[in-house]
Amino acid sequence: MNKILLLTAATMMTTTVAAHEKNNITFSGDNCEVEFQNDVRITPDNLVITTAKNKTAEINNLGELTLNGERIALNTQQKTMLTQYGDELRGRLPQVADIAFEGIKLAGVALNEVAQTFNLTSLDRIHAVIDDLETEVQNTFYQQGAFVMGKQTFDEFGQNFDNQFEEKIETAVQGAMMQSIGSLLVAIGNEMSDANGDMSSFEQRMENFATQIETKVEQQAESIEKKADALCGDFEQIAKNEAIVAKSIPAMSEYQLFKFK
Repeated sequence: MNKILLLTAATMMTTTVAAHEKNNITFSGDNCEVEFQNDVRITPDNLVITTAKNKTAEINNLGELTLNGERIALNTQQKTMLTQYGDELRGRLPQVADIAFEGIKLAGVALNEVAQTFNLTSLDRIHAVIDDLETEVQNTFYQQGAFVMGKQTFDEFGQNFDNQFEEKIETAVQGAMMQSIGSLLVAIGNEMSDANGDMSSFEQRMENFATQIETKVEQQAESIEKKADALCGDFEQIAKNEAIVAKSIPAMSEYQLFKFK
């Protein structure tokens, strides 16, 4: 009986592991050659890059550049380069948040499948944590009408996840399991009845179910990871374009958003 409960608990925990491990939004793994070194704030009209020393570079939608409040004289070609650079950031960076949301939704989908299979009704606490995590991602990337992203954003989110959400998820799963023992026992009884009391057959069905959920989660998680890898490739190209911009406009050198590792 303990083995069956452990199998069920492991299946439920699969979702939290997938959400944590596959929802790696740092894009600084072994397969990614770039990482963030500055932060950017994007609105429809302009974008502002801020360095660790609080220096700012503002680029408006006309390709005009302002460094620390001082307008920089540019020729037409340079303005065109900055406009294209801004468009690249507007088109690619928000996809990071989209990938994060996909990871969170994946956890919710897997939990619902477990709940439906075993007729569990005590997963509210887990869903509340998932909702809180989704809100945290929303508030991290979207602030006061702007999309915000960069080194500081990732550092703060990662620290907050480690300090709050990982523990919350584990506690919620444990609580849900304790509250759902009654429902689990009923479900287990029904499953054993269907198996005509054959414990070996029942355990195999449970193992197959756990494997089925895990495989489904992993497949979707792999899809999310592929999107992240593709986006990382886009970031590498943007980093190369930044270098071209900095060569044309030397004052932009210290404001490059990415750096190669």
